[in-house]
Amino acid sequence: MSKKAVVLLSGGLDSVTVLAMAQAQGYECYALSFDYGQRNKAELQAGEKIAADYGVTRKVVNLGLGAIGGSALTDADIAVPQTLETGIPVTYVPARNTVFLSLALGWAEVLHAQDIFIGVNAVDYSGYPDCRPEFIAAFETLANLATKASVEGEPFKIHTPLIHLSKAEIIEHGTRLNVDYRQTVSCYSANENGEACGTCDACRLRKAGFLAAGIEDSTRYALQH
Repeated sequence: MSKKAVVLLSGGLDSVTVLAMAQAQGYECYALSFDYGQRNKAELQAGEKIAADYGVTRKVVNLGLGAIGGSALTDADIAVPQTLETGIPVTYVPARNTVFLSLALGWAEVLHAQDIFIGVNAVDYSGYPDCRPEFIAAFETLANLATKASVEGEPFKIHTPLIHLSKAEIIEHGTRLNVDYRQTVSCYSANENGEACGTCDACRLRKAGFLAAGIEDSTRYALQH
């Protein structure tokens, strides 16, 4: 009997790679996506197709992080930067991964799943503090203090298989698992057709990853870059 796992699925490159990895390890996967008030919905639409292609149950939770603001991804008055920023960029969404993992934990407890997969990365990433190993370790400790399941002997494990990989290594792993990256959307400013801008931080990291891996970049761009 396969073990159940909740996999956070945004519809981006990293999250589909994690889903493929979890399935390859024999987990029965349940995909969790969030409509958190992000300006770009193309990634959510990609997540729907990916979940169908992988044959997994997908739940979309609606959140109101746009009401808090403070990020270029949720506040239309803050422009998405098109050049590399120093420090933590304005695309950081306050408390996002804390909220996401909390809801994943709740669903995992309902499903009697002890494993949660998230595609955070601490190598080729934008410097978000909630993508660091220290944060994941702290959240796992919290999860096993805060839940009925763990108190009754079913502890939770937060899996971060990409956390120490470069973007090129992530793409190489996914390619070996036959991931179709063309259907993923990572761009912060993708248009309604899911075509990427090619210049934002997410696009820059993605393009550099394909180049370093020596794998053709199948990303759909709105303009040729």
